[in-house]
Amino acid sequence: MKVAQIKAKVISNQRLSNNFWHLEFESSLIAKQAVPGQFVNIRVTEALEPLLRRPISIHGVKTQSVKIIYGVIGKGTQILAAKKPGDFLDIIGPLGHGFRYSPSLIKSRAAKNILIAGGMGVAPLVFLAEKLKLSKPLVLIGGRTKEQILCLKEFKALGCTVKLATDDGSIGFKGRITDLLKNVLEQDKASELFSCGPHPMLKSVAQIAHENKIPAQLSLEGHMACGMGACLGCVVATNAGYKSVCKDGPVFPSEELIW
Repeated sequence: MKVAQIKAKVISNQRLSNNFWHLEFESSLIAKQAVPGQFVNIRVTEALEPLLRRPISIHGVKTQSVKIIYGVIGKGTQILAAKKPGDFLDIIGPLGHGFRYSPSLIKSRAAKNILIAGGMGVAPLVFLAEKLKLSKPLVLIGGRTKEQILCLKEFKALGCTVKLATDDGSIGFKGRITDLLKNVLEQDKASELFSCGPHPMLKSVAQIAHENKIPAQLSLEGHMACGMGACLGCVVATNAGYKSVCKDGPVFPSEELIW
């Protein structure tokens, strides 16, 4: 798979809600190469500060463009949120290893795939749901409040069944998304779990998958600097030793990870 460094033109950059934004940029090369779970590394300015690029999951692709969702949480993403259509971004991608799925999962209507998203973890899972849409996966989305529930309409447009969980009960199930997952699995079995979100949530998903003997793939949110495995700033412990989230992941089989 070819990794490109490009100057990409911003097509659109719009606020979704609160501090969440959706950006689309031109790149037929990255769009053609990308698979769900991979990310791009974006330099938001030509100035010296902030120096490091921002790693952001690929939310979806079109023939000539790539879509991302990001949260404004610091100086770098504040600069990114100010970008206008026609502006250019220095982007490297696609990077990392994404979700792995067999042709049978893509084509089978009998497969019972469950996608579990926490907060910004919805971004790569929409891209994955597009690939698995014939199996009509069940999607579980969690957030602290209803304002943090993203991409609901996109999942439903793909034919997915969606269940929600919020910590405050403002919409859907009141409680953690992993408690909702336990409830779902008490009612029916699953073929495979795919998840992206905060570390504590993924740890819980891994435990649930182990207890129920269900294969699971987890997309980790590491603190990346180079994005290519050179700086060793995002290593995690696995059964095969330490691995880089950016280069060896960000998606790992749950049974490989040591928590």
